[in-house]
Parts: sequence; structure tokens; C-alpha cells
Amino acid sequence: MNTHATSPEIQALLTTLDGQRRHVLGILDGLDDAALRRPVLPSGWSCLGLVQHLALDVERFWFRAVLTGDRDVIAALDETDDAWQVAADAPPAEILDRYRTEIDRATATVTALPADAPLAWWPQHLFGDPHLHTVRDVLLHVITETACHAGHLDAARELVDGRRWLTLT
Repeated sequence: MNTHATSPEIQALLTTLDGQRRHVLGILDGLDDAALRRPVLPSGWSCLGLVQHLALDVERFWFRAVLTGDRDVIAALDETDDAWQVAADAPPAEILDRYRTEIDRATATVTALPADAPLAWWPQHLFGDPHLHTVRDVLLHVITETACHAGHLDAARELVDGRRWLTLT
């Protein structure tokens, strides 16, 4: 049971993050399965691959592994090859639903903790000494990363069919 009242600061940060999350999903609205899978850059990433990256490497990683120390998630990190690559038989709706599920889990995690709660686990093997230390730090990091990727999706959408987020024309 959550006995911690979410602070106005955390609520403001979550509201900002939720806006970026809505942007990620909104810019993809109306794309068919082929367009979601279409490689948009020479590196081969697709819109669907970016959403899978956000679900697994951002929402799941930072909130469930780093903030809570969830051992199952940490163990699964070693088994995850490349979240940017989506299996050919993976239904796009499944990837989008995974992102929404991880968002819900992340929000529940954040609202259960005070802003200055320390991290439960740090991936020193990936990032060296900790440069994030609290729930607040992780939220700010994820806002930045999600906003950056929302911008990538803006460019990808325009390349795919000419539509733009602000006007969706």
C-alpha cells in the first residue's frame, strides 16, 4: 500500500514525463504495421524499435531495475540482446502495449517513493560511478531521454509519410 503522498515536485515531473510519453504514442498514431517497422535511418532503426527501446531500456530499466532493484528485471537485462531490433513476428500492438504497461508500472513506482529516495541498484558495469542518486534524478534523466526520442519520432514520422506532430497534416 502506498502510504507516501506524492509531492507536488514529483507530480510536476510526472506530468512533464507523461506529456512526452503521450507525444511518443501520438506521433505514431495512424501508422500501419509496415510503416511502424520501416527502417528510417541507415542504422536500420524503426519507429517500433524505438518504442521497444523506450519500454525496455528506459521505463523498465530506470524505474524497475534502478529504482526498485527488481532482481527479475536485472537478470533479464543480460538476456536482452538489442531492444532496438523488433522480432519479425512481434505484433506492433504488443510492443505499444508493453510500453503502456511499463509506463503504468513506472508511475506506480515513482508515486510510491519520496523524491529523495536513493536508488536500489546502480549498473556500474554500464555507467561507471553513479551520476544519478535519487528518484528525482532518475525522473529528470527519463524526461530528457524520452523527449529526445520523441523528437526522433517526429523526424521519422515526417520521413515516413510527411505528417508532423504539431499539425498532424
